[in-house]
Amino acid sequence: MKQPRPHILIVEGYPKSDRENLGKCGMDSASDLYANMLKKACPEMTFDILYPSDPGATLPMGSSLENYDGVAWTGCSLTVQDNTDKRVAIHLELAREAFRVGVPQFGTCWGLQIAAVAAGGTVAANPNGREMGIARKITLSPSGRGHALYQNKPTTFDGFVSHFDEVTHLPDGAEVLAGNAFTRVQALSVHHLKGTFWGLQYHPEYDLFQMARLMYCRRENLIKEGFFTDDDNALNLVENFESLHKKPSNMALAWQLGVESDILVDSVRQTEPYNWMHGLVIPHMGK
Repeated sequence: MKQPRPHILIVEGYPKSDRENLGKCGMDSASDLYANMLKKACPEMTFDILYPSDPGATLPMGSSLENYDGVAWTGCSLTVQDNTDKRVAIHLELAREAFRVGVPQFGTCWGLQIAAVAAGGTVAANPNGREMGIARKITLSPSGRGHALYQNKPTTFDGFVSHFDEVTHLPDGAEVLAGNAFTRVQALSVHHLKGTFWGLQYHPEYDLFQMARLMYCRRENLIKEGFFTDDDNALNLVENFESLHKKPSNMALAWQLGVESDILVDSVRQTEPYNWMHGLVIPHMGK
């Protein structure tokens, strides 16, 4: 039987200067991480990448969102509530258009926040400050435990995270699917106009190496905010993350870092994008 070949638009949130800065620190681009993650979920997938934070960015070859089977939103270094930033307005209008045409959407961090605001919700700075590294004890809500996004996912799990902002007011048609003590909305489902969005505040596209490189890149601010005592302390954790990434069978190091299969095993960590692809995108293709 011929396998479906969903065509996905990956929306890379980071402006070019920030992409280059993260690249110098050894990180892969957010869009590459997304492409690799979604390819694991569906190897037959094809994709285009859009950079709406860059001047003059347009959909590939003048296409329409209606030509895509799904829209996937990466993280971003912008702030959703900045009403003076024209780049934010471009992202919001793109999300609204996706809801209007009914193409299924998925996103992490920035993607969740953009979808919430585009549908009428509110995002603000998290009063707890920055959530960074590994978000602990993300727990499914009653709605999340029965939701297709979380099929075959543990009820409580950890996930990679890096954010200041959080969803504070839900739009109509939204359900909170997961949260933890630090951030009330760690996952969200939004039904708006013709479309459906499933999204996460955490980052299943990251692995220990990518998270290590992100902490390395942002270590100066993380030291100022009290995550590390000094540069050596930061570099020690970076080294430990990278070491465990290279040798996930190092159970002593995994225990010391408090890391289990929900972080170490791709198929567990990336259950949600798999479920989006097979539970929302591919069924939508047949409509």
